[in-house]
Amino acid sequence: MAEKLVGTDIAPPDLRAKITGRAKYAEDFRAPGMVFAKLLLSPMPHARVRRVDASRALAMPGVIDILRADEVPAREGPREACLTDNPRYEGEPILAVAAVDEETAAAAIEEIEIDFEPLPFVLDPLDSLRPGGPNPYVEGNQFSGQDGWSEFKWTAADFEAIDAGLMPDPECPVEWTKGDPESAFAESALVLEEAIVHQSLTHHPMEPRSNMAYWEGDRLFAFVSTQSSQQTKFALAGALDMDPENITFVSEYCGGGFGSKIAGTTIMQVPALFSRKIGRPVMLRVTRYEENYIGRARPGFQSWLKMGFLEDGKCNAIDLIIVQESGPYGAGDYNTAGMIADLTYTPQNMRFRAVPMYTNTPPKAAQRGPGGAQIISMVEPILEKAGRELGIDRLEMHRINAPRSDVRFGPRDTSLTSVHAVEALEQGAELFDWASKVQLSGQRNGSKVTGVGIGLSPYTAGSRGRDGMMIIRPDGKLYVHQGIGNLGTHSIADTARPAAELLGYDWDDVVIVWGDSSRGYPRSTVQAGSQTTTAHTRANRAAAEDALRKIRAVAASAMGGSPGAYRVDNGRVSGPGGTMTLGRIAERAIAMGGEYDGHVLPGDIHEQTVPAAQMLAGQGLMGIARDNFGGEGSIYSWVAGFALVELDEETGVVELKEYVGVTDCGTVIHPRSLGSQIFGGSIQGMGMAMTQRWVFDPKWGVPFANRLYTARPPGILDVPPDLKWGAVDIPDPQDPIGAKGIGEPPVGAGAAALTCAVADAMGGRCVCRTPLTPDILLAEIEGRDRGFGRLDQHIG
Repeated sequence: MAEKLVGTDIAPPDLRAKITGRAKYAEDFRAPGMVFAKLLLSPMPHARVRRVDASRALAMPGVIDILRADEVPAREGPREACLTDNPRYEGEPILAVAAVDEETAAAAIEEIEIDFEPLPFVLDPLDSLRPGGPNPYVEGNQFSGQDGWSEFKWTAADFEAIDAGLMPDPECPVEWTKGDPESAFAESALVLEEAIVHQSLTHHPMEPRSNMAYWEGDRLFAFVSTQSSQQTKFALAGALDMDPENITFVSEYCGGGFGSKIAGTTIMQVPALFSRKIGRPVMLRVTRYEENYIGRARPGFQSWLKMGFLEDGKCNAIDLIIVQESGPYGAGDYNTAGMIADLTYTPQNMRFRAVPMYTNTPPKAAQRGPGGAQIISMVEPILEKAGRELGIDRLEMHRINAPRSDVRFGPRDTSLTSVHAVEALEQGAELFDWASKVQLSGQRNGSKVTGVGIGLSPYTAGSRGRDGMMIIRPDGKLYVHQGIGNLGTHSIADTARPAAELLGYDWDDVVIVWGDSSRGYPRSTVQAGSQTTTAHTRANRAAAEDALRKIRAVAASAMGGSPGAYRVDNGRVSGPGGTMTLGRIAERAIAMGGEYDGHVLPGDIHEQTVPAAQMLAGQGLMGIARDNFGGEGSIYSWVAGFALVELDEETGVVELKEYVGVTDCGTVIHPRSLGSQIFGGSIQGMGMAMTQRWVFDPKWGVPFANRLYTARPPGILDVPPDLKWGAVDIPDPQDPIGAKGIGEPPVGAGAAALTCAVADAMGGRCVCRTPLTPDILLAEIEGRDRGFGRLDQHIG
């Protein structure tokens, strides 16, 4: 009998290539005659290019050409072009130079003279909201696709309240209400109001967004660092206004993205456009310095929160205002933040308002748990503060307010396929030994004080309706074609396991085909929002069911009997007429043709899948299908995090001593990988809460933290040896596999558990901003003036 594949630890197929160095990332590819491009970045946060003199650069030996903004696709409104003569943040690419080597290209950049016209700029969204404040665009600070640009300001009365430390009642372009918040607040036994700031911070993936491209006639060969192979191919085709089937897209490995490379990146257009201009392959290697600018960042929040609680600890009302720092091209985290606040605390009465504001800071994009990670790390300390004031254990506060299976949330009354947040809390409390650890709260050891905290974090965890495609070839092996990206999460292999298990395959006889469009891949989800596990275990299961039906039909036609009487296991199909290898079945499928070898395709597969399937037709028995399993409600996973820290009151340094993370993510596909996701995401969230920060010069609008070490994510020395994880492991009832994604929710859990533990070590005081760097904590501990306003962004 074939081995069990779901729920076991199996080494991913790319492991040896990564360990031995054979894995090829975008900048590892070479092509004959290849040249190197370098970018000239804007030195100003907002400007207009009046004149460019590149004559000295073009006269240098080895310099090939220059690519200007008027040679690339233009974008209307607040939409990003790959090069621009109207830079809207320091570090935005103005032009590119190609030369025979990188050194020459870099030297040529230094020889180019540009005359800039400086323009007003905005770093802090509240500055632009003030009456008479600057705008990030010449045309205004708000944009509507229907009405174009406008200027939106709050009133002087709004800012009188803000400056007095009060929660304002401003007009906001985004607003929704459910229930009766005002009546609920009046009925509350406890009402808390806080102003909260969550910083913006860069993504810092290990691999910068380097890429290479060349043309052979009308065919583009693109080698790109991206999270989502199939979807990025179509995104690049759209940007270049060309037929996607004229692109050979290669993205075998991606060294991380965290949301900054979901469907590729804008800068991936530069090598393709430059190569078409000069007729040679072009490599653009992005440095860490450049990555800090063009590599995207999590949007920052400036927020006011009002929460009402009944005597039993139940949150019965929330009023939340978010001003989002959206960068020059916008972001949507604020919408998710409002939804997740309603979901996590189930108040039944909620008012949500938001103002997304453009700024002249590097572009914002989804960063692992976008919106959710910010709001959970901001609100969880307030929930625990309420528990202290009401005399209710903090774990019990989470239990009381956590949603159950009948939850409805957000402005559209969204439901969930399943939720086991309470079970995750209870399992986490047992693994962490909450009853004992909470007794350590406030314990002193010299200058160090112990604190413990909890973070409960949800996030979307799946989508439906994608295509699966696989082939059993005459060699008897199962070839699963994957259009998702390979960014280190093992999903290219793990999402194929349920299909291989259904078809009775041992894992050694399964081949994963990915990362090269010339080998054919089906329409896939973007590798983002924790969608992949659900979307592609389902899609591959659908394709496997199609393959199983065809195997049985081929066997019955060859050996007699009913197709339903045949079973498949260990590379053979057996039934009333005898047995046959799957390799032989594949040969007969080719001979039969039609649907069996892929020459006739299902009518409901996506049009993007059809060319790939046609490419593979006739090579074996094809299993191909759309995920039509259906389902009602949104798919969400949860992580409950528990942290124990020591805060040194002499230095402000926080040391994480213990951490436990327990997830509700449905059926566990790959235990070891799941543990890595929980730990990696949780520690990333702690970096967001503690160590990573942006600091901008308010006079000139330029950042000081523009290297890896100045906005450093946590390293291995920051991780304690005592890390534990667990899983509720209750299958999602609306999914054929029962699995849900896990990439996003650990970030909020880790960040919130840490911020709550720090507040606990400080006697329950909430600093109510991130990052909690030593200088900020010391100022709070010692009662000193912070040196900045309580709502200020980008401070250091």
